[in-house]
Amino acid sequence: MTNKGPISQFMLEHYKHFNAASLVDAAKGYETQLEMGNKMLVTLAGAMSTAELGKSFAEIIRHDKVQIISCTGANLEEDLMNLVAHTHYKRVPHYRDLSPQEEWDLLEKGLNRVTDTCIPEEEAFRRLQKHIFKIWKDAEDKGERYFPHEFMFKLLLSGVLEQHYEIDPKNSWMLAAAQKNLPMVVPGWEDSTMGNIFASYVIKGQLKASTMKSGIEYMAWLADWYTANSKEKGIGFFQIGGGIAGDFPICVVPMLYQDMERTDTPFWSYFCQISDSTTSYGSYSGAVPNEKITWGKLDINTPKFIVESDATIVAPLIFAYLLGW
Repeated sequence: MTNKGPISQFMLEHYKHFNAASLVDAAKGYETQLEMGNKMLVTLAGAMSTAELGKSFAEIIRHDKVQIISCTGANLEEDLMNLVAHTHYKRVPHYRDLSPQEEWDLLEKGLNRVTDTCIPEEEAFRRLQKHIFKIWKDAEDKGERYFPHEFMFKLLLSGVLEQHYEIDPKNSWMLAAAQKNLPMVVPGWEDSTMGNIFASYVIKGQLKASTMKSGIEYMAWLADWYTANSKEKGIGFFQIGGGIAGDFPICVVPMLYQDMERTDTPFWSYFCQISDSTTSYGSYSGAVPNEKITWGKLDINTPKFIVESDATIVAPLIFAYLLGW
């Protein structure tokens, strides 16, 4: 076990019960997976990039404590937006009290609100747009096709954004991932801002939809990756939030086992979800891990954890524990 610093020691001393205890158990379970030589998939839903998760998650990437990421298109792009436009963000701590008129006023100022934080459209979206369009167009002109995250990696590694950096680049998890060329899937990318922008170019006839690899291609790629990487060691599943970022990759196992009839496909070797969803109203995001046994995703003996709390609080603490902080 990594030597533990003050944050981890505080957790071990005080987090003894309920969700606090689940948090510590999940962190220990994650650490055990890595010590066994298993790989870990981390999923990012919600607005974790705008919550500046990169401050801890980038270190997790640099220290090889995650081997593959599944994230929403929003998290993919919002880390870059924070990287190039952070000083233009506006915090609205009294967001619960805003009237419809005040919300409209924010829109007219080009400020798109995510809970208590407004993303500046001109400095964030448009600053990225002019650079990413060139990369999209250059690929198309060469007859090349890439996944959404691969285009973002090209953008970061080209250096064209460095002139716009407004935070310490070590706090960008996307930059850390690009530098390692970390495996990634981005299901449902089309519903992100950059996905909408790409679609607008397709509608205008300036780009072809086929230049961007699809979600089906992501699933096929993930199937090959899982098969190759689970032959000797297990692969764990650490889910932050709910939604498609988690739903998409976890079903690669039953797809391989049932639809491909590869009955030697191993189940996920660890599962943890941080979520404040409940099982009411058929919420899949709030389903307890045991439900996944019935879908052929988890084994009876798979270590399973659920922390019913705010991921913006819990995830950095678990990452701090893994890093020995």
